[in-house]
Amino acid sequence: MKRICKNKRIVLDSLIIVTLFGLLSGCCQEASQQDGGNLEGTLTVSGAWALYPMVVRWGEEFQAQHPDVQFDISAGGAGKGMVDVLGGAVDIGMVSREIHAEEIYQGAWWVAVTMDAVVPTMNGDNPHLARVQAQGLTRGMLEAIWMGRVKTWGEVIGDPTVTDEIHVYTRSDACGAAETWAVYLGDYKQEDLQGVAVYGDPGLATAVSDDPLGVGYNNLNFAYDADTGRPVAKIQIMPIDRDENGQVDAGESFYETKADLTAAIADGRYPAPPARALYLVTLGAPDGLTKAFIEWVLTDGQAFVDETGYIQLSQAQLQEGEEKLKAGGG
Repeated sequence: MKRICKNKRIVLDSLIIVTLFGLLSGCCQEASQQDGGNLEGTLTVSGAWALYPMVVRWGEEFQAQHPDVQFDISAGGAGKGMVDVLGGAVDIGMVSREIHAEEIYQGAWWVAVTMDAVVPTMNGDNPHLARVQAQGLTRGMLEAIWMGRVKTWGEVIGDPTVTDEIHVYTRSDACGAAETWAVYLGDYKQEDLQGVAVYGDPGLATAVSDDPLGVGYNNLNFAYDADTGRPVAKIQIMPIDRDENGQVDAGESFYETKADLTAAIADGRYPAPPARALYLVTLGAPDGLTKAFIEWVLTDGQAFVDETGYIQLSQAQLQEGEEKLKAGGG
C-alpha cells in the first residue's frame, strides 16, 4: 500500500503498484465539507502508467492544501482504469488514449488534463545504434518492424550484410501506450502489434534494456530518468525521420534529454500521435470531492505539469475542460 503523505515527494520512476483501498466495498469516496470549507474524504484512482506520476504529484500537492483528503492511486494500464471507473470500483480512471464510443454509452465522462508521448526505444548497447541514430526510422519502417515484415537490423540500416535479428517487444496489458503506438503506425489496434508481450511500462523498459537487439516503446516518463532527464540506463530513443530523407536533420534531433523532447512535443515537431492528451475519467459527471480535485487539476494543478515532465495543454483546452466541468458537475 502506498499512501500519499504530506511533505513526502514522489520518486517519479518508482515502479510500485499501489493497492487500491476499498475495492471490496466499491468506490470509497466520502466527500464532505468541514467548517471553514475544508475538504475531507478519500479519492481512489487507477489506470494509465502514463498519467500515474503526474496524478501522484497532484495528489500530494492537493493533500498539502487539504490535509483531511486521502488518495489511493494505482497504475495498471488505461484499460484497467476504464474498467475500474465504469464498474464503480474507483472514483477516477486515468486514461492515456481516446475515449471509445461504447465507453461513453456506459457513462464515461472525461476531461483532458495534460499531454505526453509514446517513444520508440532500443537498447543502448545495440551494435547498430550509431547508424540508427544518424539516419532515423520512418513511420513506414517502424510499422514494418511491429507488423513483422522487417526482421533484421540490416533491413533497418540498409546493409544486407547485417543479419542480426530484431527482437520486438510490445505490451501485454490493455493500455493507452500500445493503442496510441498502433494508431500512429497505421490505424491498427493493440492486438495487431507483433512481438513478445510484456506487462506494464516498467516491464517493457526492462525487456529492452536487457536485450541488445531489442526494440520497444514507452511512455515519456518511463523512457527518461527522472533525476538526470536522460534516457534510462541502457535505453536509447529511436529518432523518427519525419521527412523521410534518410537522415535525422537538426529539426528532428531532440531526444537527448526529456526537456528537449517535451519542447518538441509542445511545438509539434514530434508527431501526434504518438504524442497525445491524457484524461481523467469518471462515471457520469463528477461532484463533491472528485469535482473539486479535477477543478484544481485544471487550474492551480497546472503549475506542477512542467516540472513533473509533462506538457501543458493550451489555455483554450484547459478552459474547455473547466466549462465542461461546470456544465456537467453536480
